[in-house]
Amino acid sequence: MNYSENIYKQLKEAITDHERILIELEDLHSYSFDASFGSYLPEFVVQVKSAEEVSKVMKIANKEKIPVTPRGNASSLSGGPLPVKGGIVLDVSLWNDELLIDPDDMIAIVSPGVITARIDEAANLYGLMYAPDPSSSNISTIAGNLAENSGGPRGLKYGVTKDYVLGLEVVTPEGQIIRTGGRTVKNVTGYDLTKLIVGSEGTLGVITQAILRLVPKPPSSKTLMTIFDDLVRSGEAISKVLSSGIIPSKIELMDQASIIAVEEYQPLGLPVDAEAILLIELDGHPAAIADEIVKVKEIMDMKGARNTVIAESDAEATELWKARKLVSPAIVRTKPTKISEDATVPRSKIPEFFKRLKEIKIKYGVTLVVFGHAGDGNLHPNIICDKREKEEMIRVEQAVSEIFTAAIELGGTLSGEHGIGTMKASFMELELGEHGVDMMKRIKQAWDPNMIMNPGKIFPEKGQKLVLSE
Repeated sequence: MNYSENIYKQLKEAITDHERILIELEDLHSYSFDASFGSYLPEFVVQVKSAEEVSKVMKIANKEKIPVTPRGNASSLSGGPLPVKGGIVLDVSLWNDELLIDPDDMIAIVSPGVITARIDEAANLYGLMYAPDPSSSNISTIAGNLAENSGGPRGLKYGVTKDYVLGLEVVTPEGQIIRTGGRTVKNVTGYDLTKLIVGSEGTLGVITQAILRLVPKPPSSKTLMTIFDDLVRSGEAISKVLSSGIIPSKIELMDQASIIAVEEYQPLGLPVDAEAILLIELDGHPAAIADEIVKVKEIMDMKGARNTVIAESDAEATELWKARKLVSPAIVRTKPTKISEDATVPRSKIPEFFKRLKEIKIKYGVTLVVFGHAGDGNLHPNIICDKREKEEMIRVEQAVSEIFTAAIELGGTLSGEHGIGTMKASFMELELGEHGVDMMKRIKQAWDPNMIMNPGKIFPEKGQKLVLSE
C-alpha cells in the first residue's frame, strides 16, 4: 500500500497503542466494504477509544488534507462507511465501555461502539426502553445508527433515532471536541446542532458520545396477522387503521414474493396464493389494546381480508412474527444479489405506491420483492438479481431509478432509514432541487473547510449516476 511514512509516524504519535493502527493489506481489505455495493481500500485504519484520540487523528487529517471515514460495524445498506476516497477509516467498534442508564432522568449515556440492542436491554431492567429498533440492532453500533438516523418497525408509533437524541459529544473535522444539547428534555439554546449531526452520515464530524432519551416500556402488546388477496387493498386497510385513531407500534407487510420465498425456505403454513400479509402489533395498557385489536380486525374484514388471526399468547405472537424475520434470508436463495431500497411515501399514498411498484416489476422484468414498515410508508422494495449478469443489472438500475422517481412524485422521499451514502447521491436534486442541495453543501463547507470528512457521500458529483452493472 502506498501510504505516507510521515502520516504513519504522526498517527503512531497520536495513538500510543500501535496495534490499533492497521496498515497490512489484509486488514485494509476487511474495512473496504459494507452491506451495500462497492469496495474501496483505505490507506490506514485507526481503532479509536477516546475523544482525545479522535481529536488527534482529525487534526492530523485536517492538516494533511487526508479523507477520514467513520465506521462502526458496517451494516450500512447505502455505502455510509465506504472509504471511497481512500485515506483513514476511523473505527469506533471497539469503543463500547460506556452504557449508563439514569432511570430518574430517563436517559442513557453511551459510547459510540455500543451495540444498539444492548441499550434497550439495559433500559428494560428499569422498566424503560430505547424505542428505535433498526433491523440490524443486534449488530449495529449506536454511532452508525445516529449517523444514518436509523428507523425500524417501531418507527410508526415511536419515531426514529433523531427523536431520541438529547445531546452529543462530537469531534469536528478540524479536531475540536464540542458538545451539543444535554440531559434536559427541553433545550432551545441556539441552533439545534444535535439534529444537524444526527443523519449527517459522518460528513460533519465524529460522534464520540450520545445522551439518549428513554421511554416507559409498554406493559402489554398484542399481535394480529391478516391475509389479503389484493396488495393494493392491504394498503387501503393500513390507511384506514391509521385514520381511525389507532396507532399500532408496528405494521409490517409481506408481498406474495416474500410469502413464497419464506415458505420455500422454512415452511410455516403461509398462504402462497395470497398477494399480501400484514402483521400488526399494538402495545400499551392491556384493556386498551384488547379493545383496539378487535377494531383493527373489523377494519381488516371491511377492507376484504381473507383471514385474520389474533395471537392469544406471547409464544403465538413470536410464531407469527417469525415469517417477517425470515424474509431477508429467504429471498436471496434464488439469486445472490439483493438491492435493498427504502423509498418512503406519505401514508395516504401507500396504495398508489403499491400499484407503481407492480408496474415497475412487470416493465423491467425484475424480481421485485416488497416488504417492510408499511405503517409509516417506509417500504423496502428489494430487487433480487445477480450482479455478474450485466444485462440484468442494467434493467435493475432502470427499475431502481423508477422506484425513486415514483416515490418522489407521490410526495415521498429517497430514504426513510438507510441514508443516502453512495447509493442514492445521484438522485438528491430530484427530491431537494438544485438550491436545496446547494444550501446543504454550504453547511458542509462551513463545518469541513478542507472537505476531508467522509467525502463521496450524500452529495452527487458531476455526472454521477447509479451504476450497478459494472
